[in-house]
Amino acid sequence: MRIQVRRTGGFAGIERCAEVDTSGRPDAAEWHALADQAVAAGGSAPPAGVPDGFRYEITVDGKTVYCADPRLTEEQRKLISRVLKEGA
Repeated sequence: MRIQVRRTGGFAGIERCAEVDTSGRPDAAEWHALADQAVAAGGSAPPAGVPDGFRYEITVDGKTVYCADPRLTEEQRKLISRVLKEGA
């Protein structure tokens, strides 16, 4: 499974992108469950968000959903954090 996160917005407006490929990872099942939950709660169009808040584009195996602060689910927040931390 290929998971990509693109973060835009924020006070400085700096875009950040990262990607994780779960193939061959010992924790792949955990990533898959988290990604499935995060995608299920995402929207099909970018939300309005709040001034200086972050907006996110999550793509899992070619399917893209959108979400924004402060209305992230716990699963979205965890997935975004992990991908931005561990991804390249």
